[in-house]
Amino acid sequence: MGFFSLTQELAIDLGTANTLIIYNGKVVVDEPSIVALDVHTGKVMAIGQQARQMHERTNPNIKTIRPLKDGVIADFSATELMLRGLIKKVRTTSSMFAPSLCMVICIPSGSTNVEIRAVRDSAEHAGGRDIYMIFEPMAAALGAGLDVEAPEGNMVIDIGGGTSEIACISLGGIVCSESINVAGDVFTADIQNYVRQQHNIRIGERTAEDIKCAIGAAVSELDEEPEDYVITGPNMLTALPQTVTLSYNEIAYALEKSLVKLDAALMKVLEAMPPELYADIVKNGIYLAGGGALIKGLDKRLSNKCGLPVHIAEDPLRAIARGTGIAMKNRDKFSFLMRGI
Repeated sequence: MGFFSLTQELAIDLGTANTLIIYNGKVVVDEPSIVALDVHTGKVMAIGQQARQMHERTNPNIKTIRPLKDGVIADFSATELMLRGLIKKVRTTSSMFAPSLCMVICIPSGSTNVEIRAVRDSAEHAGGRDIYMIFEPMAAALGAGLDVEAPEGNMVIDIGGGTSEIACISLGGIVCSESINVAGDVFTADIQNYVRQQHNIRIGERTAEDIKCAIGAAVSELDEEPEDYVITGPNMLTALPQTVTLSYNEIAYALEKSLVKLDAALMKVLEAMPPELYADIVKNGIYLAGGGALIKGLDKRLSNKCGLPVHIAEDPLRAIARGTGIAMKNRDKFSFLMRGI
């Protein structure tokens, strides 16, 4: 009956766009980081995918909240409610008592002590007993299958929903890193702005997200060109319905302004890197992880910019969660896990 199995070990990738939970080496929860609340009572109406379907479609009695912004907690109580709901989906033990939770949660490498404390407090309020932290680039490196403890340089770029993390890792620690608030949410806003300015059509966040997933590109010339994307929305001047067809070239143009900042951050880390590690990166290449790695041609663009080979990690969307799961299993071995901050 599992009478004595009173500790559940969870690895949590608490992301701006999606939250993933790994239990027993498997991804058991993969949901958007969004919660729908009743305006009057504060009661949770839906969490994750159900709440995302309500996003931007609610009546005045329901509000949808994305509790994380730019990789950090923006709404403390909503984060706690979301975590509680998602953890409840994992609880499958038949033990007589509710199990105590041991969690490893990944956080942006540029997090301040206050931001780290906020994540820790949210996890504790959601039922966590032992809380460990791991920086996202380290989790991404583990998830990409890199040997982070080796005396050689490994470089990862994790492009999530709120932040992009660029880091050089050696001997189980981050040697130099850069965290910028240019990531999935910014790309989505860029697409919304482009469609509004160029075609005079208003589109919502969800539509812009769908466009990004379908034809999001970082270069104007791709070997395999995706099909054009058709959207319909209200004309901003007449409010009449208007349909336009978008090509991936247009999206590449729309994202250019933000991608230039990503290029600059990459070059900044390469400049700060010790020369011995730089030689290792030339040999090993750079690994891309996170949802942003799926933008078509991004590896090619970054490779052309820095002259180094760029590889996309296997299943980049889940690479960080996978790495967090590995850290959970080996938390006694790894010195880069933080506890009690």
